[in-house]
Order: sequence, then C-alpha cells, then structure tokens
Amino acid sequence: MLTTLQAGAHAESLATRVLLDRGYRIVERNYRIKAGELDVVARDGDILVFVEVRSRADGNHGEASEMVHRGKRRQVSRVAAHYLEARQPQFEECRFDVVAITGDRVELFQDAWRL
Repeated sequence: MLTTLQAGAHAESLATRVLLDRGYRIVERNYRIKAGELDVVARDGDILVFVEVRSRADGNHGEASEMVHRGKRRQVSRVAAHYLEARQPQFEECRFDVVAITGDRVELFQDAWRL
C-alpha cells in the first residue's frame, strides 16, 4: 500500500507523462511557497500552463476531478500569481489545467479556469 505522499508523487509522474505525450513541455514541478504548491508548470505552445493533479484510488468516494473546488482553485491561483511575479516567465497567456486520475482512468481538463 502506498503512503499518501507516494501516491501523490506517482500521480504527478503519471500526469507528467500524459502532458509530455500531448506535446506539453514541462517547465517545473512542485513549485512550493508557504501559501501552497503548483504540481506542474508547463508550456503548451506559447501558453504557460499551471497543472493541478488530483487522484483517487477509485471512484467510490467521487471522481478526482471533483476535488478541485473553488477554494483549491483560489489557492492554486494565488501560488501561480506568486510564480509569475518571482519567475517572470515569457509567455503569450496562461491557463489552468487539471489532470484527474481516478483508478486507472486519466483525464486532462484543459482551461479548467483562468486568472
């Protein structure tokens, strides 16, 4: 049985592979500040993408995608704003994607929300 930390790391690795397969370029993983963390920062063409990864072992208690509620979106958005100020990356626009992993099913939700 995986610990919560191990399961999270496994989910982020799986999400990274899915993003790479779809043509994303990974810029950074696990950007952390006191207010929270960005799981993956990537580029999709000229778009800077902040990717939130959520996982559930199975769908018995809901889908992984349901775990990205308004409070979580707000927290990730705050950390992304800090990232933009600290790193000052060059990009045309930015968006937030979600990779939701429920059991063996992996779903990518592009443009889940914007700043």
